[in-house]
Amino acid sequence: MKPLDAAFHARARDRLRARAQAAGLDGLLLLRAANLAYATGLFLSANERPMGLWLPVEGAPVLMLPGLERENAEGTGLSDLRFYDEFPGEVPPVLWMLDQIGRKRVGIDLLDAALMDAVRDRLAHIDLTDHAMTARTIKEPQEIALTAEAATFADLFLTRLHTAAGDIIAQGGTEADLMADAMAHAKGALFAKHKTAFAGTPMGITASVHSGPRAALPHGAVLERVPQPGETLIAGIGASLGGYHAESGVTLILGEITAEQRRIMRAMAACNDAAIAACAARRTCTQANDAALDALRAAGLGDAIRHRIGHGMGLEGHEAPWLAPGDPTPIRTHMIFSNEPGVYRPGIDGYRTINTMIVTETGVDIPSRFQANTPIDARVIAI
Repeated sequence: MKPLDAAFHARARDRLRARAQAAGLDGLLLLRAANLAYATGLFLSANERPMGLWLPVEGAPVLMLPGLERENAEGTGLSDLRFYDEFPGEVPPVLWMLDQIGRKRVGIDLLDAALMDAVRDRLAHIDLTDHAMTARTIKEPQEIALTAEAATFADLFLTRLHTAAGDIIAQGGTEADLMADAMAHAKGALFAKHKTAFAGTPMGITASVHSGPRAALPHGAVLERVPQPGETLIAGIGASLGGYHAESGVTLILGEITAEQRRIMRAMAACNDAAIAACAARRTCTQANDAALDALRAAGLGDAIRHRIGHGMGLEGHEAPWLAPGDPTPIRTHMIFSNEPGVYRPGIDGYRTINTMIVTETGVDIPSRFQANTPIDARVIAI
């Protein structure tokens, strides 16, 4: 397995040119870091210094960066490279880019409102649609392969947590200790397998582990807290490889599962399955969200819902389209989403599971395998 190659990025640029032409534009100015990576393979940390790619409908692309990125730019294989001295500069860099372009009908994916009047003075038509983000929602096989591989390392974290948590807690281990142990295990395996081939591209694991009443907070902090018998333990894991993200997550029970805990976990499984079925049926994103969360409402858990069922994943951990109210995007083949049933009861406990969903020609693939391989009654930590 290797990072995306120059041919992939050339195809991406062709797709974006076609979108610009269909919109009646001279071209697209890409300023968002993820869009720049998509079109060029250049992964640079977003900071105060704007980076831009001018992608004309006809002609060669122009990569425009701060001068300190000169060597990085030369590694992209693009021929027209231009550099400004520093930010903020006497002429703001985005305006400098538009002066370099010299065209009048331009799509821009990201624009500071403070620059709007000056941009209008330079252009006859501004299109603020993020055309690159729309193109990115449909993944190529190479992107899907990176996502599926990343998911295996998110699962590896969960497997380690499930196996080792009992011993760690028995020795007085905290949420932070549990996370550190599983993180070292999963990240070590990720880097041992892929560090050489994927050098220079984003690769890593992020995680959260929280328990008891703190599990009722969807974004609960990881604390120096020892999980207690009878509590839930939520673990949510994100993994990335070659810049592409996947997620896995589970709720574990400390000790024996009670009837009420089992009931909630079964309702969450029904919620997960409803989201998969809606994606397979090519419903809209909002309809998939509604169908999934209706399964929780049917179980009498409507008051414990605190968030949407999922979001898109790719070059960003969270990206469009959104499995949420207000997103009418039709679900299409080769879109990738998270599937995150959540039940949160403040002051009592919380539950969340996460799967990665890849929409295929015939249904939905789930590269996150921990839940499938670990039935509800096996999701316990013996203490």
